[in-house]
Amino acid sequence: MADRPIWRGQLRLALVSCPIALYSVRQPSQELHFHFINPKTGNRVRMVTQDAETDDELSRKDLQRGYEFKKDHYVLLNDEDFEKARIESSSVLSIDKFVRADSIDPIYYDSSYYLVPDGSGRDAADDVFVVLREAIAKTGRVALSRLVISRRERAVALMPMGRGIVLHTLNDTREITAPDKLFEGISEAPADEEMVALAVQLIDRQTAKFQPGDMEDRYEARLREVIDAKLAGEDVHVQAEEEERDNVVDLMAALRKSLGEPKGAPSAKKPAAAKTPAKKTTPKRKTA
Repeated sequence: MADRPIWRGQLRLALVSCPIALYSVRQPSQELHFHFINPKTGNRVRMVTQDAETDDELSRKDLQRGYEFKKDHYVLLNDEDFEKARIESSSVLSIDKFVRADSIDPIYYDSSYYLVPDGSGRDAADDVFVVLREAIAKTGRVALSRLVISRRERAVALMPMGRGIVLHTLNDTREITAPDKLFEGISEAPADEEMVALAVQLIDRQTAKFQPGDMEDRYEARLREVIDAKLAGEDVHVQAEEEERDNVVDLMAALRKSLGEPKGAPSAKKPAAAKTPAKKTTPKRKTA
């Protein structure tokens, strides 16, 4: 976690408030960073800013930002223009309302931050934080608010996590691509119930507790192995994982095979019909 908070202020619900600090969840220092290098000299490459038409080299301090309102036509904006649109940064994170956690589609979640009491020791402010955290957790709801980060106002959602609270920035609806056109080609016909029952069995068999290790970036881990080997003057051969790619024609057979069932096994949907017991017949008596 970062040593210094990215934001300090007050968390407020109605007339109740407490001092808080916001820390980034991510650790950028842990990521791999690369530079473009001239392999002939071993020197870094300097990126030159040029005029797209005249090829004249320019200094970044002399540039202005422009909005393209039509092809190759721009309206220029200066610092004063951006200042006019700036939202006043407030030091108060006021909770606007509460919603059910499952009412927010995961596609709206963006970056995450840890929200903690700003101070040390057990005091009245810390008690307020704990009470708010526990109350939100007990209701199973999410608190919604707004916060200015890097001069941009963001809608945020607050959720209890352990002894603290996690703040998630939320994407603006205009930033989300509507899925209608992408989904419209998917068949509306209901799935075969028997196949769904087999798929449910497969899901149940592979269900386990979530572990943070499940999120490991395996590509970056392998890349670190390559870098370490090159620094040590060694060759590295990372065994690539082979994926089984079958052209599944018989989905039912594939599902059963995944479950380890023999071909032609009884259906998961319909149990084998019970045999009707044969009627008992009374033998006829012999007549003299």
